Amino acid sequence: MSQLCLRSLFWAALLAASGVRAADYPAPTEGDFTLKDFHFTSGETLPELRIHYRSLGQPRKDATGVVRNAVLVVHGTSGSGAQFIRPEFAGELFGAGQLLDATRYFIVLPDGIGHGKSSKPSDGLRAKFPGYGYTDMVEANYRLLTEGLGVNHLRLAMGTSMGGMQSWVIGERHPDFMDALMPLASLPAQISGRNRIWRKTLIDAIRNDPAWMEGNYTAQPPSLRTAGALIYFMGSNPVLRQEAMPTLAKTDEVLKTALDATVRDDDANNLLYQVSASWDYDPGPGLERIQAPLYAVNSADDLINPPELHILEREIKRVTGGKAVVVPMSNETRGHGTHTVAKVWKPYLAELLKESQ
Repeated sequence: MSQLCLRSLFWAALLAASGVRAADYPAPTEGDFTLKDFHFTSGETLPELRIHYRSLGQPRKDATGVVRNAVLVVHGTSGSGAQFIRPEFAGELFGAGQLLDATRYFIVLPDGIGHGKSSKPSDGLRAKFPGYGYTDMVEANYRLLTEGLGVNHLRLAMGTSMGGMQSWVIGERHPDFMDALMPLASLPAQISGRNRIWRKTLIDAIRNDPAWMEGNYTAQPPSLRTAGALIYFMGSNPVLRQEAMPTLAKTDEVLKTALDATVRDDDANNLLYQVSASWDYDPGPGLERIQAPLYAVNSADDLINPPELHILEREIKRVTGGKAVVVPMSNETRGHGTHTVAKVWKPYLAELLKESQ
């Protein structure tokens, strides 16, 4: 799934109609790495924290033993590393001769804490699962790379939406660990304003639902449907939504299909934790610590990170080697979901890779 549960049939039909075809690239290998006695920023602990991942290619070291070809790609809220194995992302980047050719690069696609096949509330702990934040997710991925996969350096760290936000964080916390950074669909500032409002509305909808039962429900509470509607609303742009749903009846039909998928595939506790995880995101005070060249790419039709706030342009001035790009709205952009449509922004990735050689 793409960030923020963009599961509509329209999205799938649109991609099919566009004629996008996957390039040839190696099938990903899946694995798990278990972190023992993991301490969360909240002060809570888990005796074992499982981080699931997918990888393509093999790590390669230089004569000094430094891995030079590793690429970390981090997904967004409610997603997983699996979302990148699709024509509009892997098919544009991972094929032979492409920018992140998997025969040349070692590409790591982790499932963040609380997501995908990594440890999450629905595994059994429910609302007793530790309250994780973005710092915990970044450090778990860092330990997956360094302790689990033997990666002591990254050629590139990039991410989409929540993963984009975590790209800023890893750049601050481990500034000499990567050659380049590319956060997509994110802002280097604390979650606030309208972005916080929709998240808080979702959180409150679940927590105030009597059927949630403090996380101990036996059937998904109705608020999961409300949460899914909020996420669906924020994920695309108005033009695409109007084209896909030009009448009242069609709108209700498409929305019902999307929300039926949310109830079928998601879990209220998991989603509550995923959206709540942004509680500790605040990269603003540490932007000067970022050392690697950084290209931040947003789209003008992103409802979650609207360009009229001018936050990206203001804050990027504090990043040495930083560049801000806001892609104009076009027939190719998909609102917030543009972050997964690589053909829109891959020219900037090519520029970044060249600059950071």
